[in-house]
Amino acid sequence: MNSSHLPRRVLYYGFDKPLPEVQPLRAGPLSMLLEGGDLRYLRFGNREVIRRIYVAVRDRFWGTIPAVLSEINTKIDEDRFQVTYQAEHIDETEQIDFVWTGEITGEPDGTIVFKMDGAARSTFLRSRIGFCILHPATCAGARCRVVQEDGAIIEGTLPQWIQPDAPFLDMTSIAHEVQSGLHAELHITGDLFEMEDQRNWSDASFKTFCTPLRLPYPVEIKEGTRVEQSVTLSLDGTIPTESRVCSDGKTQVVTFDIEREQQGSLPTIGVCCASHNQPLTVREIEHLKRLQLSHLRVDLRPADNDFWAHLIKANKQAQVLGVPLEMALHLSGSNSELDALTEHLREIQPTVCRWLLFRDGEDSTSAASIKLAKERLLEYCAQSCIGSGTNYYFTELNRARPPLELLDCVCYSLNPQVHAFDNSSLVETLQAQADTVLSARKFIDCLPLAVTPITLRPRFNKHLGADPPVAPGQLPFSVDERQMSLFGACWTVGSLKYLAQSGADSVTYYETTGWKGVMETASGSPLPEKFCSIPESVFPLYHVMADCGELAGGRITMSHSSRPLQVDGLVLIHKKRKRVLVANMTDKIQQVEIRGLASVVHTRVLDETNVVHAMTDPEEWRATSDEIHDSNDGCLSLLLNPYAVIRLDMTI
Repeated sequence: MNSSHLPRRVLYYGFDKPLPEVQPLRAGPLSMLLEGGDLRYLRFGNREVIRRIYVAVRDRFWGTIPAVLSEINTKIDEDRFQVTYQAEHIDETEQIDFVWTGEITGEPDGTIVFKMDGAARSTFLRSRIGFCILHPATCAGARCRVVQEDGAIIEGTLPQWIQPDAPFLDMTSIAHEVQSGLHAELHITGDLFEMEDQRNWSDASFKTFCTPLRLPYPVEIKEGTRVEQSVTLSLDGTIPTESRVCSDGKTQVVTFDIEREQQGSLPTIGVCCASHNQPLTVREIEHLKRLQLSHLRVDLRPADNDFWAHLIKANKQAQVLGVPLEMALHLSGSNSELDALTEHLREIQPTVCRWLLFRDGEDSTSAASIKLAKERLLEYCAQSCIGSGTNYYFTELNRARPPLELLDCVCYSLNPQVHAFDNSSLVETLQAQADTVLSARKFIDCLPLAVTPITLRPRFNKHLGADPPVAPGQLPFSVDERQMSLFGACWTVGSLKYLAQSGADSVTYYETTGWKGVMETASGSPLPEKFCSIPESVFPLYHVMADCGELAGGRITMSHSSRPLQVDGLVLIHKKRKRVLVANMTDKIQQVEIRGLASVVHTRVLDETNVVHAMTDPEEWRATSDEIHDSNDGCLSLLLNPYAVIRLDMTI
C-alpha cells in the first residue's frame, strides 16, 4: 500500500475494510440494531434497556475468538422480525473449531428470543462459550429482581459505584425497572449465569454471562460436544402508546452543551517511553516538545540485565524533552535489586515526578512490598512522591485496596479492549472511564490519582503474563491499527473529557513513537500492509494532545452531549482562552449544534480532507489560519465528517 495515498477507510479507522452492516429492527415497543449477529442498543422509546446480547467463545487464555457469519436470512416487518445465521469460531493456533446456528425473533408485544445451537468440531480448551447480556451503565441504581437456580428470589439494585465482586450469582432470570410500572425481564437457559460489574474494566455495562467463575477453567471441550442456550426478553407492565416513538437509524441533530461553571484542573498529561527502544530523532524531539508534556513514563525491572541501559536512555530522553520521569518500578522483592537501583540513581540522579511501585506476582502492590521499596527510595531522595496501586486494571485496585497511609498517590492502567474490540464498543468505554475515577475516589479519598498508562490495546495478556503468539504477518497483541487513524484522535478526545471531568490528577497516554505512540518512526511501520502509517508522520491523536498541551495548567468545564456515542467533546479554559474539542465518533456525517459559545468563534477541523497534511507537516498545518464564525446567540450548527475533530477557540 502506498502510504502517501492512504484509502479513506484507513484514514478513518486504520484498515481498508467496511464496518459491519447495521440493520435496524423493531419488536413492537422495542427498537434495536442487528450488527454482526449481535443485538445492540435495545431501546424502549429513547431509554436504553439492554446494551447488547451476543455469543462469546473465549480460549484458555480468555482471548476472544471472533465469529465469521454465513447463511444469513432475515424476515423483517414493521413491528416483528426473524433472523437466522450460522457462526463459525476458528483459531488454528489454539485448535478451536466451534460452529453454531443462531435464531433471533422479535414479536409485536416486545418479546425477543435469541437461541444458539452449537457444536465443537475439534477438541480444545475454553474459558467460556455462551451468551453475554449487557445492561447499560445507565442502569446503575435501578431496582431489580433476580431468580436463582434454586428458585430463591433476590430483590436488589444494580450498584451505583463499581462493585469489586459479582452483584448476583447463579441466575436464571433478572428483571429491572425501565420506568415506573414497567420492567424488562430476561430469562436465560442452558447454563448457570452470573453478573459482573464490567465498569471495573471501563466497559460501560453490567454483564450477565456463563459459566460461573467459581468453577475451574479452562475446560476441555470434546469434539462433538453440543452447546444450546437461549435468552428471552419480555416487558412486564403497562406499555404507553407513545413508547413507539423512537429514533432508530434516523439522522438527528446532536446537541453539545457547555456549562458556565469551571469544574476542575486539567490533568497533567504524559506519554510512555517507546517499547521499540529506538532513540528519538531530532525531528521527533521537536514534535514531542510541542505537546508540552508534564512527564515521561518509563517501566523498569531492576532485576533485568538491561535495566541500567533502559534507565540511562529514559533519563536522556526526559532531559532533552525537559520533563521529569514517571518511574514505574517492577520489583521481584530482593534487597539486592533495591541496592543496585539506589546505586544507579545516585550516579545519574534523574528528575522523577513520581515513583510507581509494583511487585511481581501481586495484582495490587502489598503494604510489605511498598514499605521495603519506599525505605530505599526515601534514602535516595527524602522528597520522593511514592505511588502505587496496580499495573493492571481498576478491577485489581478495587478488589485489593492499597495501603493509603504509605502512599502519596494511587494508580491504575486503562484500555478499552478487555472484552470487546469493535469501534462502537471502544466508544462505549469512554463514559465508564469516569466511573472508575469516581469509584476510586470513594476509597482513596483526596490522594492524587494517576491513570497510567492509557492505551488502545492491552499491553499484554494478563492471564498469559505476556503477549500471546500471533501468526506471521499479523500485528502483535498490543498493537491496534486505529492508533494512526482519525478514530484514535476521536477516542482520545473522549478519554480526556471523562477522565478530566471526573477528577483524575494525572494521565499518561500511549508511547512517544512507533505504532503504539503519538507518531511514527523514521523507519516506518514494521508491517506496512497491516499498520498503514506514513514514516515520520504524526498520528491524528497527536493534534488532540497538542491542543490540550497548549492549555496545560488550565481548567475544564463540564459539557454534555445529547448522543455521546455519536458526538462528544471536551472544554478547556486557560486564563482568557476557552477551547472546545468536539469529535464525531461515527462513520456517518453528523449534524451537531454546539451551545454555550462566545459570539465570535475560531474553528479548525481535522478530518479526511486535511488529515494527511496534518500528519506529514504538523507544524505547517497547525500554523494555518482558523475559520471565523459568528455564533447565533451562543450556538453554532455544524456538519462533521466521519471521525472528524473540530477545535473551537474563543476569548472569554
